[in-house]
Amino acid sequence: MTAVAERALLDSVPTGLYIAGEWTQASSGATLDVADPSTGEVLASIADATPDDARRALDAAVAAQGAWAATAPRVRGEILRKAFELVRERAEDFALLMTLEMGKPLAEARGEVAYGNEFLRWFSEEAVRITGRFGPNPEGTGTMVVSQRPVGPSYLITPWNFPLAMATRKIAPALAAGCTVVVKPAALTPLTTLLLASVLEEAGVPAGVVNVLTTSRSGAVSEPIISDPRLRKLSFTGSTEVGRALLKQAADGVLRVSMELGGNAPFLVFEDADLDKAVEGALMAKFRNIGQACTAANRFIVHASVADEFARRVAERVAGMKVGRGTEDGVTIGPLIDDRAVATSLALVDDAVAKGATVAAGGKAVDGPGSFVEPTVLTGVQPGSEILTTEIFGPVLAIATFETEEEAIALANATEYGLVSYAFTQDLARGHRLIDRLDTGMMGLNAGVVSNAAAPFGGVKQSGIGREGGLEGIHEYLSTKYTLIPAG
Repeated sequence: MTAVAERALLDSVPTGLYIAGEWTQASSGATLDVADPSTGEVLASIADATPDDARRALDAAVAAQGAWAATAPRVRGEILRKAFELVRERAEDFALLMTLEMGKPLAEARGEVAYGNEFLRWFSEEAVRITGRFGPNPEGTGTMVVSQRPVGPSYLITPWNFPLAMATRKIAPALAAGCTVVVKPAALTPLTTLLLASVLEEAGVPAGVVNVLTTSRSGAVSEPIISDPRLRKLSFTGSTEVGRALLKQAADGVLRVSMELGGNAPFLVFEDADLDKAVEGALMAKFRNIGQACTAANRFIVHASVADEFARRVAERVAGMKVGRGTEDGVTIGPLIDDRAVATSLALVDDAVAKGATVAAGGKAVDGPGSFVEPTVLTGVQPGSEILTTEIFGPVLAIATFETEEEAIALANATEYGLVSYAFTQDLARGHRLIDRLDTGMMGLNAGVVSNAAAPFGGVKQSGIGREGGLEGIHEYLSTKYTLIPAG
């Protein structure tokens, strides 16, 4: 990809706030810079919203709510379907833009476009399947009508690691249900959402139905929206720490909330596992998105009888991974999002080594510009190591061992988080036991990737509340109403 092509794409992306169908500058005139994590160079300067801008955005969403809720479900669905087609037409633009602002390899960015776009298609189809029920009450004194209504204006806060998929996974069900939205993308990767907003506008989304705020001051901009009694729904994807704070704020308004928070995913490899499949699954579960995913495997819990062979095969593959800017041919490991992420990953490696782990591959930062860490494999990770309790969010694969199934399950569940788990075994009965006994909202059984637009995404315990995607996803934006009609 040439620098000229990159510049042309960046110049085509809107740089303002999108409020009430208009692209505007921040009320203060302030801007924020978006940097390329592979070089540190500024890609674009965009509007830096203020609390006053936030109020304007919510005003626009509230003003548009009645008309959008009254819009026929088929019309809402066809607009989402049109957006799906437009994103597919511009797939290369979206992929390159994500690679530039987030750093992931271009091949992975293309995969995210395909995955993220599916939410637009899936919920375009779900819009016309919102149903209720009708029937006599048990006493025979009347008829019960149960219907579904849109929750109302919704505030959607998306993270930096999957700029397209996290936006479509929230915007699509909200619009399908008849809700208007204010979207606040992460300051580190806002450009993809700005491009998506322009596509939604082209697809026919009416003014005020989707509003986008970009800002460097998330808390200050979010507060007037969350505290406004007209807001009825808050959806957030990010850290558990921030999620807890937002839940407290949402409590004052008794808001409907969806929270997709932190993870500490266990990856279990049993003695009877197909090691070829387990290694492939491990590489996908750990190194996809440079390890910067809430679904990334965090703790590799491997049976002692196969641990050495599993580690040898994984380390051999990891040592051959190419590190570089995501636009370069053959790169599988791009940069981390910033230098702070590099320091965090290496601190976890150093702590594990100090407590007895061995570095089988990688283990260091990469010299030169950009925020790069070598893909790393640690073996013999000991209890008490911080890496076993901390979400790594980097390309570090940490292996600990177990002897019995009971021990493996206990180790897997020994965390406050419960987003996703992975297990590799050829024992069908064991697989069914693990489905029941692993305390996670999702599970990959002999699979290293579980995400799918048609499946409910979400966790238990400190990993969140609610589900995104699947049949369940649209119900996060609907409220149930019961009406009694007395018998004549």
